[in-house]
Amino acid sequence: MINFVNVSKRYAETGDVLRNISFHLQRGEMAFLTGHSGAGKTTLLRLIAVMERSSRGQILLDGQDLSLAKESQLPYIRRKMGFIYQDYKLLHDRTVFDNVALPLVIAGYGHHEVTRRVRAALDKVSLTGKEKKYPLALSGGEQQRVGIARAVVNKPPIIIADEPTGNLDPDLSEEIMFLFGQFQRVGVTILIASHDISLITQLNHRVLKLDHGQLVSS
Repeated sequence: MINFVNVSKRYAETGDVLRNISFHLQRGEMAFLTGHSGAGKTTLLRLIAVMERSSRGQILLDGQDLSLAKESQLPYIRRKMGFIYQDYKLLHDRTVFDNVALPLVIAGYGHHEVTRRVRAALDKVSLTGKEKKYPLALSGGEQQRVGIARAVVNKPPIIIADEPTGNLDPDLSEEIMFLFGQFQRVGVTILIASHDISLITQLNHRVLKLDHGQLVSS
């Protein structure tokens, strides 16, 4: 599903941030991306989302070479992915329902289908009944669940998460990881950047470790 072949990313100001990265995530595989601050984790995720372009090498997403993708194709490529962030990135002036519905509205779904999918997504993350609340009325764990519902409402085959438990306590972090495990069991490919080694070691999933821009273990 996600295949990196000798991928490097260089910035004019800082030089190589990633160097000769190669790995392959199978469809339906869940893996963690770890490494020290500045190791290149976020840059690697941005390459998958085509928010950045690689300087060298090849990135294949479901067989498609992202380096050959035209700008007009990028919105359709990104619809294959759900994104989850450490700071949630919710719209505070919109209800939970409207936040989760946003990807569907952008994609042009009709009102009936939007309503059906949003309610199903909120049910999956145990937020049924919270659809009319605003994000700031929710706990941090609930806000992250809204972010997860928004990421999966379009039923993407890939979930990319950047430090999704970074602002949560250990119990809430375990709950969030349990949710990811549920999505993985139905065939979703999941890559999670995290520095929470104690949590990762409790879970039986592959770990990709970056060190100063190089993949040192997989």
